[in-house]
Amino acid sequence: MQTSESPSDRDSDAGSECPHLPVIHLDPSQAIPTSSSARAKRCIAALEEELEMMRQERGGKQRKPIYYVAQGRAIRRMVCLYTSLEDLIAENDRRYEHRSEDVVSTLEQDRMQWGYIELTRTLPWLHEKLGEFEHEESEEMLRKLKKGADAACGDDTSSLKELVSTWVNEEFRPSPLIKPNDKQLRGFTSDVCRKLLCPAEWDWNDDRVKAGIRDRTSDYIVSENSWPMFTYENYKINRDNLEEGFLKSKLLVLAFKAIFTSPSSAKEVDGDGDGADLLENTRRARRKSDQTKVKTCVASIINMRKVTPRAIAYVVCQVRFALSSVSSWRTVDGDFDYEAFWNSIVDFFEDVPGPVVQRRMSKLLEWWTRKIFGTSHREDLTPDVVLHMSVNTLAQQRRAMEDAAFDSN
Repeated sequence: MQTSESPSDRDSDAGSECPHLPVIHLDPSQAIPTSSSARAKRCIAALEEELEMMRQERGGKQRKPIYYVAQGRAIRRMVCLYTSLEDLIAENDRRYEHRSEDVVSTLEQDRMQWGYIELTRTLPWLHEKLGEFEHEESEEMLRKLKKGADAACGDDTSSLKELVSTWVNEEFRPSPLIKPNDKQLRGFTSDVCRKLLCPAEWDWNDDRVKAGIRDRTSDYIVSENSWPMFTYENYKINRDNLEEGFLKSKLLVLAFKAIFTSPSSAKEVDGDGDGADLLENTRRARRKSDQTKVKTCVASIINMRKVTPRAIAYVVCQVRFALSSVSSWRTVDGDFDYEAFWNSIVDFFEDVPGPVVQRRMSKLLEWWTRKIFGTSHREDLTPDVVLHMSVNTLAQQRRAMEDAAFDSN
């Protein structure tokens, strides 16, 4: 005959079958017992992992030259297109040596110091290495960094040569179409390239302007002293307010994405303005971040989460070169000086007359960041910001009330 069994009987039997199981009390201040053999295994595993890391560090010394070349690929893109690393380092040393003196710096020196600051942000380990290394080691490291910087610039120039022609053909439908691998029919010989290179102070609809630029007459000199039409939103210029729409063109956004987040991501640029396309850009950015990528993009490698002024300046110069008829990179192309042009774009952001303009520059950079990376702001959640948010505030209030109740007793 089978007898019924109460829940309490079953609990008692379970306890008798497993007498070695400890009784666990729900007290977070108490450690839960673990077996000595399990702890020993975990210690052995940790020691083996530490040993493997030491082996990798020894091997890493041999891989350093390759590492420096790879890290250097960010320098032309993020820090300086022309100024040497040695000049940036020398300017920072000069300022530190004369820090107690009232020394007036030139605009060029300020630009170099901003460059050194941007260099330490882009390569956070570099400043410490410069202090640790002997002179010969530092020279070798800088040489490898420069090698990587030049190689990346060349790669970007080569890829944009084809990409820019594709984008211009799709948007403007010129006749004849711009050939991807041929630059002879670009620049002032191409009607559409001539339009995009037209300085902001001239009216492209004026036939005299078109002829003057085409024939390169002395009355229509295209130099680095003019902002070209391709830098403006919808390629339209308000001559009463030249800042309106400046550096907001679709062509620049396409090129920025191609360089920093991959050429395929450039296909996902929708619209030019601040409108509803931002929501879809955010969704796409999230989808891409959730996917496993075989090849990591430049922005991920250098931990880039926001668009910076010098990155924009680099892209503008690369697009300008892609629209020109020059086949190989050079600092001066006829009447146009690329180094001076890059400096002007950087100064547009960094050499501002006051806080009102500074706020406009911040808004422009926010526009760029939304265009490239979507609307996520996790990188802005610093410990100080998080400290004053409601989760931490509630915890602080609970502790305060608990202390007050304890003191009253």
